[in-house]
Amino acid sequence: MNVRRRLISTVAVAAALAALSACSTDSAAAGNTGKFDVVASFYPMAFLAEQIGGDHVSVTSLTEPGQEPHDLEISAKQTAQLQESDAVLYLKNLQPSVDDAVSQSEIKTKIDAASLTELEKHGNEVGGHAAEHDDHANDELEGLDPHIWLDPVRYAQVAEGVGKAFEKADPDHAADYKARTAALVKKLDALNTEFETGLKNTDTKVFVTTHAAFGYLAERYGLTEEAINGLDPESEPSADRVKDLEKMAKADGVTTVFYETLVSDKTAKTIASDAGLKTDVLDPIEGITAKSRGKDYFAVQEANLKALQSALGAK
Repeated sequence: MNVRRRLISTVAVAAALAALSACSTDSAAAGNTGKFDVVASFYPMAFLAEQIGGDHVSVTSLTEPGQEPHDLEISAKQTAQLQESDAVLYLKNLQPSVDDAVSQSEIKTKIDAASLTELEKHGNEVGGHAAEHDDHANDELEGLDPHIWLDPVRYAQVAEGVGKAFEKADPDHAADYKARTAALVKKLDALNTEFETGLKNTDTKVFVTTHAAFGYLAERYGLTEEAINGLDPESEPSADRVKDLEKMAKADGVTTVFYETLVSDKTAKTIASDAGLKTDVLDPIEGITAKSRGKDYFAVQEANLKALQSALGAK
């Protein structure tokens, strides 16, 4: 399935590149704005570009608000936008169609966030059942967890790398990029301290999610993420899985099953009901919508911290 998807996206990108001249008039929003034009693959990358670039940059995101980023297929118009821009900021292997478009593009500045920090393997840990993953889980850097932005420390490392890349690519505004990067890193450092303090003393260190997106966050703050992402969000959990979850919940004092904003909450609510647990939102911040608990990365992370404190019994 993953090979087929990658072949399809490669063919689509090739066709889009061939049609570039026909689409050039549609790409004005992303290129030739008179600013440093940056195409970002999805929200966490766009947020960095906007925070670091300020008024000097024009940022276009390939992933629309509310769109599940793993499933993105790039259009001919978006490929044209990429070609017309000064830089692209993406996270390699998270979105195969983006990777294909970037590799075939002649854009001079290509910034891969995955190369700016260290990636690790995390996964589905509930009851030891790690064998079954959905399609995009197998795409994610071939076993390496891409969700680096949920760890403020790693996100700050990426921010520093992006800032240096902007300075090099647009030297006329290097001083401003440097200053804005430093300010962003300072805010991320403060957020890290909030998480450290807020999650230091809790009744339990285990939390349950439907998507294994919080491995870096869990590792950073001494927690354990038990993920159920081997199940399709629309499917009913198996009786064996619910039993495993019930045993784990009782043993580790788990109170809550977390779900995210961009996918159905059906699995979380079914499992929680059968296991006698509550449900709540833990947002992987892959996009900001009207359902998000905050208007930007920092606001949603604050909401995530409060949700974790409540579920874990913070003191």
